[in-house]
Amino acid sequence: MVSGPWSVVSAGGRHHRDRRGEPDPTPARRPCAAAITVEFQLVSPTTLRRRIGQLLIAGFNGHQLPVELKALVREFGLGGVILFARNIAEFEQVAELCAETSRLMPDLPLWVSVDQEGGRVARLKAPFTEWPPMATLGRSGDVALAERFARALASELKAVGITMDYAPVLDVHTNRDNPVIGDRSLSDRADEVARLGSAIIRVLQHEGIAACGKHFPGHGDTSTDSHHELPLVEHAIERLRGLELVPFRAAIDAEVATIMTAHVLMPALDDARPATLSHRIVTGLLREEMGYGGVILSDDLEMKAIASEYTVPDAAVMAIEAGCDGVLICSGNHDVQSAALESLIHAVEGDRLQRSRVDDAVTRQRRAKERFLAAGAAQPLRGPALRAWLGRGEHQAIADEMAQFL
Repeated sequence: MVSGPWSVVSAGGRHHRDRRGEPDPTPARRPCAAAITVEFQLVSPTTLRRRIGQLLIAGFNGHQLPVELKALVREFGLGGVILFARNIAEFEQVAELCAETSRLMPDLPLWVSVDQEGGRVARLKAPFTEWPPMATLGRSGDVALAERFARALASELKAVGITMDYAPVLDVHTNRDNPVIGDRSLSDRADEVARLGSAIIRVLQHEGIAACGKHFPGHGDTSTDSHHELPLVEHAIERLRGLELVPFRAAIDAEVATIMTAHVLMPALDDARPATLSHRIVTGLLREEMGYGGVILSDDLEMKAIASEYTVPDAAVMAIEAGCDGVLICSGNHDVQSAALESLIHAVEGDRLQRSRVDDAVTRQRRAKERFLAAGAAQPLRGPALRAWLGRGEHQAIADEMAQFL
C-alpha cells in the first residue's frame, strides 16, 4: 500500500504524526470513506495544499524537470506529470527523467503519463517501437493482435518508468470530417471499439500500466477540433446510449483505471456546459448512471474549447466541482498551474467547493496509485538492457502485422 506524509484520522480515531509533527494520514490500512471525511476537517492549511496538489497532472518544458515544477511539488505535492515530445531527447534520458520524477514524492509517487496511442499521437519515437494508428486494429478485427500490441506497448513504457498511458481512444469514428479523431479511433462501429478497446485496457493494466479511456462521452462525431474550438454533438440521448457510450461501458466492465473527459457540448445531456465542466455528465451520467468507480481526468484545460470561454483556474474548479478527480494543465506554464491550485484552495476555503468532493477525488487517486504504483514495483531498465528491449524484433513484427491494415 502506498503511504504518504498527509494528515489523516484512521477509522479508529488515532492520529499518526509525520516527521514534521503534523498528523500523518498513513494508517495501517486504507481509511474508509467516513474516516477520510472526518479527517479533512482537521487538517492544517499545509496539508490542504498538498491534498489539492494531487488533483493536478502538469506538463513542463525541457528534457529535465524544471526548478519551477519542483517548487510546485514542494509546496503542493502533485498528482503527476505528462510527457510530450518536447520532453524527450533519447531513451536513456527518458528513463532518468521518469526515475527523477518518481523520487520527488517517494511516499506517494507521481503519475508519469504520456499520450502513446500509435500513429500520429505518439510521443516516443525510435528506438521505441513506432506503432501504426489504432484504426489498423479495427480493420484487422483481431483481438489477439490487439492484445499482443498492448502487451508490447506496456513493456516498453514500463522499461523507462512510465506508469500511465492516455489510451485507448474509445471514440467511435462516425464522422469522416472529424479533424481530431480519425484513424486514432479503433473503428466506426461501437461494438468493435468496445471489444478491442476493452482488450487493450485489460492487457495494459495486467502488465502494470494504468490505462485511460478517452474522450467521454464521445468525440467521434465532431467536425471541429477541441484544441481550437468547442465541438457540438447534437444527437439525442437514445443515440448516445446506443452508440457513443457503448465503448465506455465496456471499459468500465474492464475496470479501466481512468477515464478522460471530452471538451464537447452535448445539448441532450447539458445544453450549458461542455462535458468536462458538466456535473450532469461527469457525475450524473458517468459516475452515477454508468457506475464508474475509477479516476476521472479532464482533458487539457488549456485547449481552446475551454480556455476561450473560461480562465484555466476557473475551469479547474468547475471540473472538480463537476466530478473530475484530476485536471490536466499541459503547456508547462507553471504560473498558470500554480494559479489553478490556489484557485482550488480558495474554492474549498470559501465553501464553493465541498471538502467531501476533494476527499473523494483524492481517495480515488490514492487507490489508483496503490493499484499501479505500489512500493516494490519493477525499476526501469538501464543502459544496454534498455536499448535491447526497445523496438525489439518481436515488437516490430507486431507493428508490421498491424501495418498490413493501413
